[in-house]
Amino acid sequence: MENILKQDYKLDQTKFLNQVHVFAPATVANMICGYDILGFAVNEPGDEVILRKTEELGITILNITGDDGKLPLDPFKNTVSHSAWKLFCDLGLDESFGLSVELHKKMPIGSGLGSSAASTVAGVFALNELLGKPLSKDQLLPYCMEGERLACGSAHADNVAPSLFGGITLIPSHEPLIVRSLPVPEELYVALIYPKVDVPTKEARRLIKNNVPLEKAVKQWGNIASLIAAIYEKDYDEIGRSMQDEVIEPHRSLLIPYFDEMKKIALENNALTFGISGSGPTVMALTKSEQIAETIVSEIEEFLNEKSIEYFSYVSKINQQGPYLKK
Repeated sequence: MENILKQDYKLDQTKFLNQVHVFAPATVANMICGYDILGFAVNEPGDEVILRKTEELGITILNITGDDGKLPLDPFKNTVSHSAWKLFCDLGLDESFGLSVELHKKMPIGSGLGSSAASTVAGVFALNELLGKPLSKDQLLPYCMEGERLACGSAHADNVAPSLFGGITLIPSHEPLIVRSLPVPEELYVALIYPKVDVPTKEARRLIKNNVPLEKAVKQWGNIASLIAAIYEKDYDEIGRSMQDEVIEPHRSLLIPYFDEMKKIALENNALTFGISGSGPTVMALTKSEQIAETIVSEIEEFLNEKSIEYFSYVSKINQQGPYLKK
């Protein structure tokens, strides 16, 4: 694989650390109407990576927790070590010392919350911190996208960009790669409910139609444009009205049990909007207050209990920081 960095970097080894512990946030990709181009980060859940320098050359994964044994310990098959090692080699350090990785999953795998993205971002960000922060987040982003390529076959940025930069991100182009950070209306909260059913990302992507009727496409373009304007204007009602999807949701929602019933509960309890987080099965409701978000979670939890469906739930503001060092 070619070197992603466009120049050589003189690294100050006196700034290198021996160990760092990093948290990276989960994300809500697509924001319903913005398939593959919009996403935002949340305060919880997220993943944690502990990265250490070692005298032995190469990279090893010492331990993974919270994955129920699903993730590979082979460092070249795991998104965290794969992406961090790519950056490490591109910086010319692979003959200087080695790295060891611990990954602690704090969210469900395959949940539609950007699980692989959070792990990858945590690993790449951790390496940059370990090396004294020689690179900007803009320079780290392509390495995070390489983790997505390994995880699902496509180097998309709608999860890794918000996890890395925090806040709400718009990715209008991948070639060239362009990421825009959008303002975050301060009263926005998100209610997240993950019903414990399996919806693999690759399978969910296969349901998407290659051809979209022009009428639906025009409506979708209008919704995206209106959503971005409403975000800048802090128009909460218009944010909710704009986040509607007739292109992706009708197909993916079929994989999520009781999607329509959960949507009805959320809207009846004053959600601004309701839809699928990423490829699902996590669903999300945007609200204008924490209390409304808590009420929606409580009502949907009661419904899922009646249907004997296990779940995880979270209420969060939009994370505007991205990854950070844990003490």
